Amino acid sequence: MKALMGRKVGMTQVFDELGNVIPVTVIAVETNQVTQIKTKEKEGYTAVQIAFSTTKENRTIKPAKGHFDKAGVAYRKYLRELKVKDPSTYTVGQELNADVFVAGDKVDITGTSKGKGFQGVIKRHNQSRGPMTHGSHYHRNPGSMGASSSPSRVFKGKKLPGQMGSVRVTMQNLEVVRVDAERNAILVKGAVPGPKKGMVFMKEARKTQEK
Repeated sequence: MKALMGRKVGMTQVFDELGNVIPVTVIAVETNQVTQIKTKEKEGYTAVQIAFSTTKENRTIKPAKGHFDKAGVAYRKYLRELKVKDPSTYTVGQELNADVFVAGDKVDITGTSKGKGFQGVIKRHNQSRGPMTHGSHYHRNPGSMGASSSPSRVFKGKKLPGQMGSVRVTMQNLEVVRVDAERNAILVKGAVPGPKKGMVFMKEARKTQEK
């Protein structure tokens, strides 16, 4: 199992050997470090904890300081855990860079989607609007709220206006188009959730593993 954390730089395009244009998202991989290795004997399962994005000491809470000091790594802002079958291939303090992946790999990328604020049903749920002419006063409203005298209430889960975006999103089976080891960057085909400079977590595609 391979995994890395990085920051979304933005989108651009590259050309393949046949001259076809491929839209890609550039992900900058600041060096990740292994901060802890969990074993079945001690924690009850096998996993590797990796850290990303250096931060100042005065912005790190005391328990985290002790954790990083024990691992002998710089203070980091993000921690993620990756379940692995054989953690012996990792060591505490090990550095992970963009060359963990190679072109052609399939990855799942998780990030926080862009926040859109409070939105109506047309933008939030792609519903249709009402007539705009002939005296209609129904344009962008949610629609009927109940079902007569029975059940005399609005069902849970009804699509209504509310907060849109700013949620955890995972894009599956994205293809790694190119790995730039010198610049420590990865180019992934297609779009990736989140705004520019947003943190993303990429790991080996789950569907690929199942095969």
